[in-house]
Amino acid sequence: MAKVSDGAVPLLEVWRGGLLECVHQGHAVICDTKGIVAAWGNPDAVIFPRSSCKMIQALPLIETGAADARGLTQQHLALACASHRGAHVHVELAGRWIADLGLSESDLRCGAHEPGDVEERDRLIRAREQPCQLHNNCSGKHSGFLTVTQHLKAGPEYVEIDHPLQKAIRAATEEVTDETVAGWGVDGCSAPNFAMTAGALARGMAKFAAAREGHGAREDAMVRLTRAMAAHPHLVSGEGQACTELMRAMGGRVAIKGGAEAVYVAIVPEKGLGIALKVVDGGYRASEAAVAALLAKIGVLDPAHPAAVKRMAGVQRNWRGLETGFYRLAPGFPG
Repeated sequence: MAKVSDGAVPLLEVWRGGLLECVHQGHAVICDTKGIVAAWGNPDAVIFPRSSCKMIQALPLIETGAADARGLTQQHLALACASHRGAHVHVELAGRWIADLGLSESDLRCGAHEPGDVEERDRLIRAREQPCQLHNNCSGKHSGFLTVTQHLKAGPEYVEIDHPLQKAIRAATEEVTDETVAGWGVDGCSAPNFAMTAGALARGMAKFAAAREGHGAREDAMVRLTRAMAAHPHLVSGEGQACTELMRAMGGRVAIKGGAEAVYVAIVPEKGLGIALKVVDGGYRASEAAVAALLAKIGVLDPAHPAAVKRMAGVQRNWRGLETGFYRLAPGFPG
């Protein structure tokens, strides 16, 4: 199988003093349910999808009946797919969710880290409180994991590779992508993350995009998760973040999701398209620029919208506000 760097192409350029200072390279794929519609770089490059695949990881939450048995709302489903900033709205929803299960924060297995949300970070500092696992950007996903685990009456160590939940997620991953996983690693939140080709990830997102209600449990679950993300973009990421701002810019028509090390996916139901991309060096500015450019290319994002403009091209300034250079999409991408 191709390594992640094999066949990568330029996606974003960074200029300073009239000289090209940096080039972010990567792979990008657009699929429909019949196959690849367009590609840049190598669709066969094997990548870890990281948090971009959370909607696949959330399929068992609905398919096992756990979500409906617990009366989960659309907001819960959006948070299950989120990489949130640990703002009060995220922490409060995850905390109530765990409490409603009769469990506590200690039952989570995602670990604690400082919230990305500045207001919540400052509140913790003023109160001399330590961040807890509810602040973890994956606490919604793990709340969903606990819901399935409880529903299945499975053991508490739900992030172990041989746990029934992770077996179900692996099966769903292979079914949705039409590809045997290339391997697995431990994600930042301690859950397994299954490696796949960039093309397979795009193919999986195309299945989400083409899903229709009333066509079986799998498609019903896909529709519910896609709608939840698109309807509640503030829960999927947070204020000022690319996922949230770009989904708002598209008015709930598209669900997008980023992942660590500069992976991005998009689900575009009105066109039946799925998008996946990976920036080789892990640069987020490039992955955000690339997904915005691809969404503009297929006609679902206005390239003049402020949320798009600030990611696809812009001036770079230093701490004194002096202009030091600029960044722009690489020539030929996305064409």
